[in-house]
Amino acid sequence: MLHNWLQPLKPLASSFPKDCLGSTIQRYERAFPALAKGSVALLGLGAEQADVVRQSLYALKSPFGDLPIADLGNARKQESIFLIPLIKELLESEVMPILIGSHPAQALAQYKAYQELQYLINLVVVDEKVPYHTAVRDTDTYYLQEIIDSPRSSLFHLSFIGGQAHYLSPSTLQALQKRHFDYVRLGKARSELPELEPIIRDGDLLSFNLSAIKGMEALGQKRPSPNGFSSDEACQIARYAGMSDKLKSFGIYGFEPQMDFMEQTAQLMAQMIWYFIDGYLHRKGDFPATMEGLAEYIVDFKDHDYQITFWRSERSNRWWMQVPVKTHHQLQRHRLVPCSYNDYLEACQGKLPERLLQALERFS
Repeated sequence: MLHNWLQPLKPLASSFPKDCLGSTIQRYERAFPALAKGSVALLGLGAEQADVVRQSLYALKSPFGDLPIADLGNARKQESIFLIPLIKELLESEVMPILIGSHPAQALAQYKAYQELQYLINLVVVDEKVPYHTAVRDTDTYYLQEIIDSPRSSLFHLSFIGGQAHYLSPSTLQALQKRHFDYVRLGKARSELPELEPIIRDGDLLSFNLSAIKGMEALGQKRPSPNGFSSDEACQIARYAGMSDKLKSFGIYGFEPQMDFMEQTAQLMAQMIWYFIDGYLHRKGDFPATMEGLAEYIVDFKDHDYQITFWRSERSNRWWMQVPVKTHHQLQRHRLVPCSYNDYLEACQGKLPERLLQALERFS
C-alpha cells in the first residue's frame, strides 16, 4: 500500500560512480523497492526540499556494504493526516525512515505515527527555539502544544537540545521544568557534546530543525541565526541518533532551497543523513532487553535509603542506570535510563546524578 501515498522519482539524468550512494540506493521510479526488516528508507515530505538534498546525498561514497537503503520518493501530500499512516506503515514494517521535511511542524506527523503503536513515547527535539508557548495558541508555530498539552497525549518524556536562552520565555521554561523534561542549552550542549549521546539514546524518535545550526553554516533556513551548532556537531548528533537501538525514525526539517547559497545547506543535510546511516550500520544491538552482555555495578548511597544499579555494555561500553522505583509494567522500559560514565563516577562520589534526579521526578 505504500506506493499509494508516494510520488515516484524521475529517472536520473546522469549516472553516479559505482562507489557512490547514487548507484547503490534502491530508487522508487517504476518498481517499488523491496523493503526488508531493518532497511533504511529515505522519504521526502516536501518534494522541492528532498530533491535538492538527494543530488548531494547520491554523490557521497557508500561504505555501507549490504545494508539495504531505499529512496521511496516523495509523499503526494504534506498534510499531517496524510503523512501519519505513511510513516506508521514504515514503522510497523520495522523500516528506518529518514524524513526530509519542508516545515518543522511536520514533526507532529512523525510523532503521531507512534501513538497507535506504543503506549508512551520519548521525543527528542533539536532546535534553537522551543516550539511551545503557554499562552499563544498557534499549533503551526508551537506544534509541541498538541503533544504536551493534549489530555490524550502519549508523551512520556521530552528532551530538548540546543535551545538558546535569548529566545526562551520564563513561562515556557517553567512549563518544561514542571514536567521534568530535559532542556539542554546550546552552550552546554556544545561544550559537553558526548553527554548528548545518552539523551539521544533514550529517544524513540528525533526531530532536527535546521535552525539549530548557525546560519553561516546553513543559510538555507527561513530565518538564519548567528548562533547554533556547527556543521560537524550536527553530523555528530545525527550519528548518535543512528547508533541508538531504541530510536526508530529521524527527521530533518526547515530547509529553504531558494535561500541556499551554492547548495551548502543541502550538502550539510546530505552529510547528516550519511552520518546517521553510518551510525545505524554500526548499531551494537545492546539495548538492555536482557542482561546478557552487560556488566553490573551497584552503588550504595549512605545518605539515601536505596542503591543504584548501573549497567555497562561489554559490546559498546555504553552505560545505563536503573531508576530505583516500583512502577506499572507499561513503564518498565523507561526505568532503565541511558547515562554516561561520568554519571557513574558522580554516584561513586556520593552525588546523585542530575539525570537520575530528573528520572525520579518523572516517576513521582
